[in-house]
Parts: sequence; structure tokens; C-alpha cells
Amino acid sequence: MSDLVLYSTSGDIAVITINNPPVNALSPGVPEGIAESLEKAAADSAIKAVVLIGGGRSFIAGADIKEFGKITSGQKDRGPGLHPLLSALENSPRPVVAAIHGQAFGGGLEVAMACAHRVAVAAAQVGQPEVKLGLIPGAGGTQRLPRLAGVAKAVEMCQFGEPVKASGAQQAGVIDRIIEGDLLEGAIAFAREIAGKPVRRVRDRNEKLGTAEENEPIFEAARDAAGKRQRGLMAPLAAIRAVEAATRLPFEEGVQEEARLFRECLFSTQSKALIHVFFGERTVAKIPGVPKETPIYTIRRAAVIGAGTMGGGIAMTYANAGIPVLLKEAAQDALDRGLNTIRRNYANSVAKGRFSQQVMDQRMALITPTLTYDGFNQADIIVEAVFEGMGLKKQVFAEIDDIARPDAVLASNTSTLSIDEIASASSRPHMVVGHHFFSPANVMRLLEIVRGKATSKEVIATSMSLARMLGKIGVLVGNCRGFVGNRMFGPYRREAQFLVEEGADIEAVDSAMFEFGMAMGPLQVGDLAGLDVGWRIRKEFSHLEVPGVRKPLLEDRLCEMGRYGQKTGAGWYKYDENRRPSRDPVVIELIGQVQREAGISPRSISQQEITDRLLYALVNEGARILEEGMALRSVDIDIIYLNGYGFPAYRGGPMFYADTLGLAKVHERISGFHKQHGVLWTPALLLERLAGEGKSFSEHDRAAAVATA
Repeated sequence: MSDLVLYSTSGDIAVITINNPPVNALSPGVPEGIAESLEKAAADSAIKAVVLIGGGRSFIAGADIKEFGKITSGQKDRGPGLHPLLSALENSPRPVVAAIHGQAFGGGLEVAMACAHRVAVAAAQVGQPEVKLGLIPGAGGTQRLPRLAGVAKAVEMCQFGEPVKASGAQQAGVIDRIIEGDLLEGAIAFAREIAGKPVRRVRDRNEKLGTAEENEPIFEAARDAAGKRQRGLMAPLAAIRAVEAATRLPFEEGVQEEARLFRECLFSTQSKALIHVFFGERTVAKIPGVPKETPIYTIRRAAVIGAGTMGGGIAMTYANAGIPVLLKEAAQDALDRGLNTIRRNYANSVAKGRFSQQVMDQRMALITPTLTYDGFNQADIIVEAVFEGMGLKKQVFAEIDDIARPDAVLASNTSTLSIDEIASASSRPHMVVGHHFFSPANVMRLLEIVRGKATSKEVIATSMSLARMLGKIGVLVGNCRGFVGNRMFGPYRREAQFLVEEGADIEAVDSAMFEFGMAMGPLQVGDLAGLDVGWRIRKEFSHLEVPGVRKPLLEDRLCEMGRYGQKTGAGWYKYDENRRPSRDPVVIELIGQVQREAGISPRSISQQEITDRLLYALVNEGARILEEGMALRSVDIDIIYLNGYGFPAYRGGPMFYADTLGLAKVHERISGFHKQHGVLWTPALLLERLAGEGKSFSEHDRAAAVATA
């Protein structure tokens, strides 16, 4: 018998323990081991019932996701999957009780639902999260779940993939009993209770499936929600269709329809993209040259300088993680504004039921406002979050150099400026690092961790660990203008402006990206973030402009008119009191004026050209960033764009998206733009090489990993 599954007995109860740490995934050998143990229990006349339990910290947290890649790449055939095991469980002559702790997710819940009964500890969770990988349950989950939980709950669980606590699962009918105390002891006692009693298989329970008239409003509402909340995703709609099949077809036919829909999803680009993202979020945590055992500094107290939009959001992020934080401003009115904004943000969350007033009070109590550096010598990390100006940032770092403890991490929230130059104001550049939070900092998951030339391995390891503590995805990037995210965002928004200057409607540019799947278009993003932010940065770097190279004209002109976007009620669009945008004749007139001054003859521009110009500008700059080593891997760029810039996860990120198109095609199109628009479209050397070799960015990542191993 496989070591992945252990067999033992407790009197007349057989105990099958899954032993595949860390999460007891259904890797090859696990289903076979369970089936072999069931046969052993069936052959022993002394055994009256069976308990199936997970060893370690979980029941079964799902399938081995790597197996999906083997199937889609042709390395293996899916075959019957879990169905032989599920059949063995539900037809076992000895009733099987699934004893759940930790998680029973995906295939784990499907295994549990094939058992005669399910018990769980109160802290356990169950769920069908396959949709988050662009999949649907593929082992009867969409067929058994509505028979246990009812149609509405099954649709909700399969469509959105969110976990359900044991109490909710019991209320829905998925769990039979919550076990107080030791799970195994309780499960064995429960097994003795039900031993010898008739077992009704889940597949034979039809009383919760409802009628067509009862179910149609459920499915209609689900499809409507998918269109609004899961725009562009195919798996949620497939999950709804699969549950619908359970209500209309006999069990076996429903399973066959589920299998068809599962296979359709599995071989889709969307699922491959979402699986790429799943592994990518784990890959970005691996830093060549910074091993797991690298010592880290303990972060128990923080201090933030600057209580503006970013500083206040960063302070909230630390408070949300339970870390006390000092919040400093230079003037009382600015400090009061910052605290009021924090208080208002928390109050909004309370009003929406996200957490209680007590939680808000606890978090507010962790934020201590100050106008001085008193107490900064107790901070384990000091985060500078002042305006984006090099002079001011260097001044701040010089001030804290005399105050901070020698082992305090000194972080700058700069979004574009050189960490090395900022660190030059400190006597300890090895302790200086960039922590580029994204706005709103208390919401956005991304944290770009910027490595300066002197930043120590310990500070990098501490920053990566801290990101996890703060509930962020930390991605290490190199020190260049704009780092990775904003450096790529520059060409993207540059092309958006050029397209408008050349004749594209503002709405058409934004609409093209929204239809692609972005949260909003590039010009809308500018209005939301504030056009003055980019204007200030452009003035900061004006000395680096290359004479004779075309530059966008419109946004500077908008800023000169005081049109900064939503915060001033006008930018690319005009905004009403509810910040709803509308077309503004003033901007249309300005576009015509700029076209005449620049000698541009407006032309008709297709949606395809808009999409290609915007996305390929991202990809080309991303390839250049990879070339220079400013990003460790192309997947790091993808994770940055998914979590910081609203790129649709089902596209996998800009670099993965380029791979799905084929780099030869992408390079050819960029080369065409180069001939048409000049030097700004010079193809990146890495893109040119990979396209010529017929390779992808993903293959480049794998080759780089081998080289650094």
C-alpha cells in the first residue's frame, strides 16, 4: 500500500488517513491508495464502517494542479479521473464517513460528497473553487452538490468558488454533524452510530433539485451576476450550465455533460492563463540569491512619514495587519485631513458590513498621529510616503538617518524615483529599499519591492515576508525609472494619447481596453489617479527627454487648464457630482487645436489598431525590462499587471497574453508600428530573439531558472 494513504483500525471501524502533505492534494497514488484501503476494509468482516480523514492540517485541499498542465500538453490522458474512486466510495459495503478539518476543496469536496456521510470540525471549510482556475468541478461536483445543498447554493458555490464554513455547510445539508473536540474520535463515534443503517447515495437524492419553474429564476439571476461580476469569464457560465444539467438529466448523463464542459474549460486559453497566474503568485516569492533561510528583521512596529492618500493608506495597511504605526505629517491640518480620511474609509467598511465598529476602533487605536519624530527610534520599519520629488525624499531620509535604529528597515514609497539616489542621503544604504504600494494602498494587493544596488539580502527577504504579513503580493523589481509597472504603463498611456491625437475618439480608446477585459480604459485611469501626478513626474524628468522624439501633448495641456481628472471635476471627461463621466466639448476643441498646431491630419482608427497599439506597447517595454534584468521573470511582470493595473486575470498578464498570440506575430506587428511611427516602437532585442527562435517568454523564464539553479 502507498505511503500516501495509511490504513488502520479502531475496533470495528477502519480509518483511512491521507498522508500527502502539505495539503493532501489528490496527486497520483492518493486515489488509488484510498481505493485499495476500501477494498481492505470490505474484505474484513470485523469492520462495520470506515472513516476517511486527512493527516496534517487538511482533509483534501483539491487536485494536484500540475496534473492539469500535463493533460493539456498531451503528456497524459485524463482518463476516468476520480470517478472510479467516487464509485467505490458510494458503493462501499461499509459506509464511509468523511471527517473534515482544514479544507475540503475541489476534488476534496467531491470525494467527501461521494461518502455516505460527512462530519467536520467547526473551523473546517468546504468549497468548489475550480472557477478561479478557469475550470468547473470535474468529478461530479456540479451533480452531487445540488442534491445535498439545493440548486441555489450549488450554483453560488460553483459559480463564485468561495469557501463555506462548516456551520454554513451543515445548514445547507453538505455536512451532517459538527464534531466538538477530537475529530477522529468524534468521527469514529459517528461511524458506529450509522453502521448497519441503510445508506442512501447522494446521487440518488433528487428531492432538492426543484422544478424547472422554480430553478429558472435561479439560473437567470446567476447568468446576470456572471455578466456583471465575472465579465469575460467562461467558467462561471459553464458551472451554471453544469448545475442546470443536474436538474434536467439523470445523474450519469449529468456527469457526462459536466465532463464535456470541464474539458472545454480545461483546454481553454482562459484556464491556462489562470493556472499560470496560480503558479505565478508562488513563483514571484522565489528570489535567486536570496535563499529561504536568509535571516529577516522582525517587524513589530512601523512608522509612516506623510499622511496623504498613499501615506494614510499605508498606515491602514499596517493597522489592518495588527501592527502599531506612527503617522507623521509636517502640519496639523494635513495630519487631521489624513486621519479623517482614514476614519471615513473605515466607517464606510463598517457601513457595508465588512467588519464591526469594534474592529474599526481597534484599528484606529493602532494608528498614532504625530508632528514630530518622537518614537521613531522604536520603529522596526520607517516608510517614507511624501510627494514624488527627489529633493524632498532625500531630505526625509537624511532626517531619519540620525533617528532610526541601526536595524530599522528604511523604505520609500516612490513610484518612479531612483532608490539608489534616495539611499545616498542615508549612511546605511544597505537598509534602504523601495516599497511601492498601489493606490488605494489599503486595498490593492500589489507591493513592488525595489532593490537598490546596496540593498541587503536580509532587507529583501524581510520585505518579501512583510508583504505576506500585510496581505500583499510582493514582487521584487530592479531600480529604474518607473520600476516595472509604471515604466510599462508609460508607453501604454503614451499610445493612448497618440491615438486620440491621430483621430481616435477618447471613448473608443477606453472602450477597446474595457472590452479586452481591463477594469477601465487608460484615459479613465488617468482621470481617476489624477493627471497632475504624471505631469509632476514629467517635469521632474524633463531633462531626460530626447530632442526630436515625439511626445504626447494633450495631457500637459489639460493640466495647464487645471483639468486634473475626477478630483477637479474635469480631465479627459467632465464629471458630475457623482463622478459620472460625460463627453466634454472643451476637450474635443482642444484635440482639434493640438492636431492643427502639430500638423496632424486626423484619420479613422480601427478598434484592432487601438488594442494592438496599447497592448503591444506594454509587451515591448516588458521585454526590454526583462532584457535589462529589471524583472526577474516574465511571470513577475504578469503578476504586477494583474494585481496593480487591472489587467484581466483570464488573459494571464501582458507577457502571457503575448505568448498566446505567438511572439513572431507580436514582433511582426511591432515592427510594422516601428516603420510607421518611428523610434519609440523599436522592437526589444529579447522579443526579436525569442520571436526568431520560435520561443515564448515562458520558455525564457524556464531557461533562466535553470541557469540560476
